[in-house]
Amino acid sequence: MRFVLPLVAAGLAAPAFAQDCGGDWSLFLDELKAEALATGVPAEDADRFLSGARQDPSVLEQDRGQGIFQADFVTFSRRLISQDRVDRAARLAGEHDATFDRIETDLGVPRGILLAFWAFETDFGQVQGDFDTTNALLTLAHDCRRPELFRPEALAAMRLHAQGRWDTDVRGAWAGEIGQVQMLPRDILEFGSDGDGDGIVDLKGSSDDALLSGARMLAGLGWRPDEPWLQEVTVPDSLDWSLTGLEKPRSASEWATLGVAAREGGIATDLPAALVLPLGRKGPAFLAYPNFSLLTEWNQSLTYVLTAGYFATRIMGAPVYDAGEPDPALSGEEMKFLQQRLQARGHDVGEIDGILGARTRVAVQAEQVRLGLPADAWPTQALLDAL
Repeated sequence: MRFVLPLVAAGLAAPAFAQDCGGDWSLFLDELKAEALATGVPAEDADRFLSGARQDPSVLEQDRGQGIFQADFVTFSRRLISQDRVDRAARLAGEHDATFDRIETDLGVPRGILLAFWAFETDFGQVQGDFDTTNALLTLAHDCRRPELFRPEALAAMRLHAQGRWDTDVRGAWAGEIGQVQMLPRDILEFGSDGDGDGIVDLKGSSDDALLSGARMLAGLGWRPDEPWLQEVTVPDSLDWSLTGLEKPRSASEWATLGVAAREGGIATDLPAALVLPLGRKGPAFLAYPNFSLLTEWNQSLTYVLTAGYFATRIMGAPVYDAGEPDPALSGEEMKFLQQRLQARGHDVGEIDGILGARTRVAVQAEQVRLGLPADAWPTQALLDAL
């Protein structure tokens, strides 16, 4: 999981003397220790935590090279969702039925959501990562790309270590998450739970502990029980495409008036929803309800979260989506060139990385409106040529 929670939520004071990113490694460790001591971590625990600390260049390579997210939704989802995974999800739902029943009753988080992320994060606990997570967190906290995220996580890991809940040689993901649903240290501090009743929170070895912890996290973020999160819909060709996008919710009843209809059943007309077209107006279409926005705090990639959200509906009985016949996707290099052109026109697209992220989608749609093209936020060769 990749939640970005406020530092105060985990019971840690905001640092009063955060070091500039990069710089001398020994000085970084000394200042991190000083911050930890200021939050109540005993000096001997901080020393043990930092005793084997080293920078891990392979972590930075992973952080810079997340090329998998350049894939479009259809390509990505077909890569991650197989019939074998659907069948395994059904089998594991039965094996852990009591835990899922408890979660659904007490927290209102449906089993489909947890099964989907359990599958994608670690292949149902089978592939939890083999990075030294302590060194991964310290490396990313020292690095200049996202120190505001990873420095508090490193401090939280030190706090967990002082509580006897974090082994310094623990193995996990390159970004510092551990366990079957991949939780960061601050998440573990706030939401780590004993799901199997043995008195221990074991997120790596106990599926029930991991599932309950993940569910408590979603509930803590405001999951709304008995409400949908994502629903496949059909969309009329006459729709004003500029109304679409995750950042433009309106009441589902308004979407119904505009001709948007569920592929199965009816839409939740009493809820707000955003119309999401991951491959533009000719591809799949989904209504994203308020619960969907919480899932984006699990992972910032819309393609990843949309795939997980869809897989959760599939686990709960939804059909395979209609892929449609979308316009061809741009290559990674073409996307980078498009992002450069958008940036030159004053749009904030974030990093020039060839990934169709949220800010790039907003910029694409704005330029489509300006140029009189169908404003469905899907970058095409026609848009690239026009720019």
